[in-house]
Order: sequence, then C-alpha cells, then structure tokens
Amino acid sequence: MDASVTPLPDQVGLSLVQTTDFFYPLVDDPYLQGRIACANVLSDLYAMGVVNCHNMLMLLAISKEFTEKERDVVVPLLMQGFQDTAREAGCLVTGGQTVLNPWCTIGGVASSVCNKDQIILPQGASAGEVLVLTKPLGTQIAVNAHQWIAIKERWEKISAITTEDEVKAAYRSAELSMARLNKVGATLMHKHGATSATDVTGFGILGHARNLAENQVKSVKFTIHTLPIIANMTKIASAVGNMFQLLQGYSAETSGGLLLSISRSSAEKFCKEIEEMEGCPAWIIGTVDEGDREATIVENPTILQV
Repeated sequence: MDASVTPLPDQVGLSLVQTTDFFYPLVDDPYLQGRIACANVLSDLYAMGVVNCHNMLMLLAISKEFTEKERDVVVPLLMQGFQDTAREAGCLVTGGQTVLNPWCTIGGVASSVCNKDQIILPQGASAGEVLVLTKPLGTQIAVNAHQWIAIKERWEKISAITTEDEVKAAYRSAELSMARLNKVGATLMHKHGATSATDVTGFGILGHARNLAENQVKSVKFTIHTLPIIANMTKIASAVGNMFQLLQGYSAETSGGLLLSISRSSAEKFCKEIEEMEGCPAWIIGTVDEGDREATIVENPTILQV
C-alpha cells in the first residue's frame, strides 16, 4: 500500500522496500520545507514497519521564476533541511535529480533492504483490536489559514471566529508535526505487536482508513470514534463550509501520523511509551470489528483539541 516490497531473487529471504513522493512547498521556511519533504517520503517506509532506511535520493525542481538571489538562498536551505532529516533517520542522501520547472517541488526516494520480520504488512487486523493515530489532524487547514492572514477576502471569512495568534499557533504546531519523523512509532509498532498500519496523508483520515480496511485478510471494519485535531482548526473548517471536509474525514494531511491496528492492552502501552519518548501524544481513535472491510466515522465523533 504505502511502499513497494520486491523480493530479491538472488538474496533469499531479503526484499527491497522502496517509496517515492514529492510535493509543492506549503510552509514559508525553506529549511523546514526540506525537513517536511524528507519526513513525508520516509513515512511510507515507517508505515510498513521498516525502521531503518538504507538510502535516499532527493528530487528537486527549481522554479524558473526564482531570481538568482532567491535561488541562491532557497535551494541550499531546502537541501539542507532534507539532508538533516535523512541523517536524523540514520541514512544519507546519496544522489538524486535537480531540474528547472515552472514550480518548485521537493521530494525523494527512500529504499531499504529487509527480511520479512522487519516488515509489517498492512493486512493483519482482527476484530477486537483498536485503531491508534500518532499525529493530530488539521495540517492543511492550519497552513491555509496562515496564508489567508495576508489575503483580505479570505481572512474576512474566518476573522470573526479566530485570531491571528490562534492561527499562527496552529501553523507552528502543524509545522512541527509535519517535520517529525514517524520512526519512533514504527519502532514501537514492532515492540507492541501492531497488526497493520498506514500513514495519513492526501486522502484524509477516513480515506486512508478505508484503504487499510480494504486490504485486510480478515473480514473486518474500522469505526473511528475520536478525531484529535490541532486546536481551533475545527471551527475554521466549519466556517468555510465543505472546503476541507475535516469532520467527514477527507481533509488532506501532509506528513501525517501513523494509523495502526493493535490490541487494546498494547495500544495503551504504545500511546504511553511514544509520549514518553517524543513528548507528543498518540490516541486510541477507533475500533476494529467484524465487518465488510469498510471504514466509517461515527455520527458525532469525540473531538480532541490538541
């Protein structure tokens, strides 16, 4: 689902796990954008339980609209942020490709050689387990609301229900969340016996939950009863109608958290340990029940303001 797993024909028992992704800048700081891009690429390996990345390539497109001065400032910061995050993950960026493009984009390729015990295939959920999420939702709304501060007609739509300080605080929370690696979560998935996982990105929490449910070997359904959301993003989403579909579960995330199935007793230990290690909480957000490989959000989910 999140990464390709290719058995190596001349290396019995080993597989090549690979993923690639790229996207357009969404934060103001080029260095932080580089960090987010790298974390986003690596997240697909972590969603498969692959803790160690052995190699990364960087894919960078430089906008033709950049002035020479902008290029000389922005490009090194993008690259530095990407490389620093790769080093934090324990691997090096050994190559890649840089091109001119109408728009700036950044992403990469992450690769690892693993045995089967180092991979958690996204297919082992059983009825009676619970769903855990390791990062809050609402990053897309936080980024957009921050941009709207400088766009009068957009800001007027939400200025009655929020403040610049609230939006800036949410934006900072989103930046830090998107730049945080899911490596600790992947490590704890093995320790506590997670049975399947994915990472929450462009399809939103419900979209990815449905993809994961459809991939299960057993006939199960996922029911989401709790939505942890960056503070004040719920009211902003409500103020602009169906633009984001946050509470419906379709608001896109960038470099979002791991969504995993795990036994209830192990889930509580997982959430306790990840907060002790990272200083950031994880939450039990749903249940795994017998069903038809579908995922739903209950009619009035519990909203946690994070």
